[in-house]
Amino acid sequence: MKQIRFFLSVMMLTMSAVVMAQTTVKGVLKDEVLDESEPFATVRVFKAGKTDKPVAMFLTKEDGQFSEKINGKGKFDIVFSSVGKEDFRQTIELNNEGVLDLGTLYIKENTTVLKGVEVVAQKPLVKMEVDKMSYNVAEDEDSKSNTVLDMLRKVPMVTVDGQDNISVNGSSSFKVYVDGMPNVMFSSNPSMVFKSMPATAVKSIEVMTNPGAKYDAEGASGVLNIVMNKQMPVTGGPAQSYSMNGYNGTVRASAGNRQLGGSAFVSGQQGKLSYSVNAMTSYNKPGNTETELEQIQDNGVSQIMTSSNSVKTPFTMGSLTLGYQLDDMSVINATAQLNTMSMKSTGTTTTKMGGYDVSNFSYDSSTDMKNSRTSFSGSLDYQRFFNKEHTQSLAFTYQLNYSPATTESTNNFGGTRGAGLPDLSSRYSENKDKTTNHTFQLDYSMPLGIGQTLSLGGKLQLHDATSDSKYYLKDVYDPSTSSEYEYKNKILAGYGEYVGNFNKFGVKTGVRYEYTWQDVEYHLGNGNDFSTSYGSLVPTASLQYTLSQGSNLGLTYNMRISRPGISYLNPYVDKSNPIALNYGNPDLDVEKAHNLSLVYNTFTPKLMVNLNLHHNFTDNAISQYSFYDSDNLLNTTYGNVVKRHQTGLSAYVNYLLTKNTRLFMNGGLNYVDLSSDALNQSNSGWTANIMAGLQQTLPRDLKLSAFAITSTKNYTLQGWSGGFNILTASLSKTLFNDKLTLGVQGIMGLNKGGNLNIESSSRGQNFTSYNNVKVPIYGVTFTVSYTFGNSKVRAKQHTSRVQNDFIEQQSQGEIINNAGSGSTSGNGNATMPQ
Repeated sequence: MKQIRFFLSVMMLTMSAVVMAQTTVKGVLKDEVLDESEPFATVRVFKAGKTDKPVAMFLTKEDGQFSEKINGKGKFDIVFSSVGKEDFRQTIELNNEGVLDLGTLYIKENTTVLKGVEVVAQKPLVKMEVDKMSYNVAEDEDSKSNTVLDMLRKVPMVTVDGQDNISVNGSSSFKVYVDGMPNVMFSSNPSMVFKSMPATAVKSIEVMTNPGAKYDAEGASGVLNIVMNKQMPVTGGPAQSYSMNGYNGTVRASAGNRQLGGSAFVSGQQGKLSYSVNAMTSYNKPGNTETELEQIQDNGVSQIMTSSNSVKTPFTMGSLTLGYQLDDMSVINATAQLNTMSMKSTGTTTTKMGGYDVSNFSYDSSTDMKNSRTSFSGSLDYQRFFNKEHTQSLAFTYQLNYSPATTESTNNFGGTRGAGLPDLSSRYSENKDKTTNHTFQLDYSMPLGIGQTLSLGGKLQLHDATSDSKYYLKDVYDPSTSSEYEYKNKILAGYGEYVGNFNKFGVKTGVRYEYTWQDVEYHLGNGNDFSTSYGSLVPTASLQYTLSQGSNLGLTYNMRISRPGISYLNPYVDKSNPIALNYGNPDLDVEKAHNLSLVYNTFTPKLMVNLNLHHNFTDNAISQYSFYDSDNLLNTTYGNVVKRHQTGLSAYVNYLLTKNTRLFMNGGLNYVDLSSDALNQSNSGWTANIMAGLQQTLPRDLKLSAFAITSTKNYTLQGWSGGFNILTASLSKTLFNDKLTLGVQGIMGLNKGGNLNIESSSRGQNFTSYNNVKVPIYGVTFTVSYTFGNSKVRAKQHTSRVQNDFIEQQSQGEIINNAGSGSTSGNGNATMPQ
């Protein structure tokens, strides 16, 4: 009996010692070159010096974090493995401290090529999160021959229609950021800029439908963030994050029946200094767009217009990024970017008018228009860390945006026929706009506990815009129809955001408050000076639940606002068309939109799926509307006149059918309901769009991509715009160890001559309008690019492995369950599809 008691006592003491000797080991694993999280890497823990059987085995999370309880005391070897990377080993000592935080660890690429061994996995093309979607442009083979606009067609929740208009989550009210900062040029005319940019200039495209409290509240449907392809700025990491010296670069040229272009990119690192330089230029000539317009007033007066218009757009952009690590706890980064764009448009129009109580007449007109815009943006930021894990930091950022623009328009008339003609005197207008923005931002982040972070910050924006519009009739200046005013906008904002991860649950919630002061002062024209101020409280929240290692479910809510811009507020009356008037509305209010989404993500070695069920609504949407006045002139202006509700489902599917074949599908289905009490109008209907296709590796390592794009009607308050059908394909070949790439890309509409015929109809207060636009979209473009350099960054940024990511492997659960059995391979190849 005493022996049994003694034995039980020893067992209890042993078990107590084991329980007491349990330590939670945590940290974050990142890619050494790109400073990005390394998801689903295999982590094995061995007793020091013993590598035959791990005592524990697990995977890093999607954001690279890991946290695991390890039993025992003494020294242990912890090994991190990921496909295409060298194993990272570190010896740790556990002394019953409860929690051991290893901080941020860096794993690097394996540059050793083994005979007969093929690396067949890489990072996903799409990184799916509950409130953000990132498309890895640099890893898509098509980026070598496509423009950024072409790549946007493949990005989940983004739609590009037949006339290159962009919408995010079904709405055109979004903001464009470049490297996480607002950009005036990109936001003012995104489709024109993206059409001129080679996709090789971009690393990734982020769609933020729930950006969080840290980001500006502007943009009703969210933020489109363009991450430029550059050497990653230093971030205050350990010594090995800046120990690699070298440079890499790419030069690219393209030529086609509708565009010419060239670009050059160089990035590198020397000690603690990182740098990148990007330069590009393009010349676009889409061809002649033909338009047929018929408008019938309720009183029987009719108007028929036929026009032909040609546009030429030169575009140039240059950027510089510098980063310097002052010490292990502080870094400083600087950026500068200069863009210029000049759009030249020439066209001819024939107008016929007649009907009840109106004399029949017709006339011809010619229009020459030139819009020139230059944009400079620069930023300087300093970040200071307060602990060795780099989880507590303070950052200060200053940004400058300066964007002058000039628009000149000349209208001449002739070929008059009939009586009762309107005033057909020649007209000339010149509009000069200038916008200056100063931004000051302070951000503080601190850990509250394991998996919990609190962020606080403030931001001040000083916006100053001027507009000087001069109008000439018969070459004589007319001050009565000219205008000049100054628009000042100050925004002071503060935010707080909490992020917590609790096993399978994750939560992010925050609130942002923005107070706005607006002042408008008229120096010339029929406007009245006014000042206003208002506050906007913008909440945001997201909840995520991890269903399994490869799938999650999320629920998000946010409120977004959209302030009317200078073109919407400007009361200047454009009289370039003798039978129509266009003007803004200085009394516009801030548009407020509410967005609710249910998001499901799942991915396996072959299949990646994202489903987003969303509902958004606004009761004071800004909309353009038209009406005829008592002089039979068509007036077009803006107002907070629309209540808009939209419910929809967007879907993205990426399926690896075979080693050499990948299938894509990106689409959405929406129901939109529009109404206006002010205009006594309403409209509703279903809309759908889909892009489907494949990427195929052919013999001789040729890469083929082919896609079909189709869209149904889109609805506005006063009517609808017809759908379209497009086919696009590209073929590329790499030579000389992937340094030289040759490619050809084509696009065509499915109407006669490869064009697009887009019909539209609208019903105003006292008229009905029918419109048909023929867009010459068909085109062929040849591209050639060459990469060079002596650092590993080049291979990471420019080498695509589309053909090498088909794998047959054990499931993640089987790998974990095999820990300690001796059957797990030493390299721990837990992989993800592209």
